[in-house]
Amino acid sequence: MELLSISQAAKKLGVHPNRLRAWEKQGLIKPIRLPGGQRRYPVEEINRILGTGGVKATPDTVVIYARVSTKKQADAGNLQQQVERLRQYAREQNYHIITEYTDIASGLNQKRRGLAKVMKAAEQGEFKKLLIEYPDRLARFGYSYIERHLKYCGVEIITAAEKEPEDSQTELVRDLLSIVTSFSARLYGARGGKKIRRGFRELITGVTRDEKEIQ
Repeated sequence: MELLSISQAAKKLGVHPNRLRAWEKQGLIKPIRLPGGQRRYPVEEINRILGTGGVKATPDTVVIYARVSTKKQADAGNLQQQVERLRQYAREQNYHIITEYTDIASGLNQKRRGLAKVMKAAEQGEFKKLLIEYPDRLARFGYSYIERHLKYCGVEIITAAEKEPEDSQTELVRDLLSIVTSFSARLYGARGGKKIRRGFRELITGVTRDEKEIQ
């Protein structure tokens, strides 16, 4: 009987070795343990999975996705705290976490590595629920399109928080500034874009000041 190491088996299946460890916990794949504790995967077991179109997720399998916009937020512990809150929610709901993905990027960024991995795993049928804190963590705009695609893949989006935190408005303003700058630069060139961005900042500051005075 030919045996493969975890890295060899993962490469043949096209997944990360951690995915094989998660499948083992779920009872979806059965490796052989050597006397030293190393995992070895029979070629027949790998071929079985390939022949059936891959591992099928159970209803309680969940993937966690967390995101913050800046490295400063991540360094302050916001990203890890977000992950911990999602883990706690998953435990309370008796969900089985198979993996976690994170991004440090704007919600406008469509080329996030973590999000790309989420979509790939969903398309391969590796989980049934995607756990996020609230919709803007997944996408600032276009959330409904992502939701529709995941639903087509058989994945349900679960939001753990009832409402967004107050500091999320700061991220929204930052994203709006990015949009304004991008379109202004296209219309008026780089110098014109900077001028409009500066004016937009002053407008936002004025509105914020007025709101505080009213309160």
